[in-house]
Amino acid sequence: MKKGIHPENYRLVAFKDMSNDDVFITKSTANTKETLEVDGVEYPLVKLEISRTSHPFYTGKAKFLDTAGRIDKFKSKYDKFKKKPVAQQKDASTDKK
Repeated sequence: MKKGIHPENYRLVAFKDMSNDDVFITKSTANTKETLEVDGVEYPLVKLEISRTSHPFYTGKAKFLDTAGRIDKFKSKYDKFKKKPVAQQKDASTDKK
């Protein structure tokens, strides 16, 4: 391994899968402001949307995701940035008869 390119601040961190409340502890350098007490010991907490205990590939179970709701939420959130079409100006030569 090359020297001086790997972080030195590894510590035990609790990772919590928010979809099924599974918690596992491993070493990490992830920054976090929240903590979680596990077996009387307080650990920094990193919240996950999906992990090995809830991912369909590892569990073999398909899980329904509300993709339509997410798409609608995204569109409504970014509608304000949508460019409005420029009004077509009438050519003065086509208005004369």
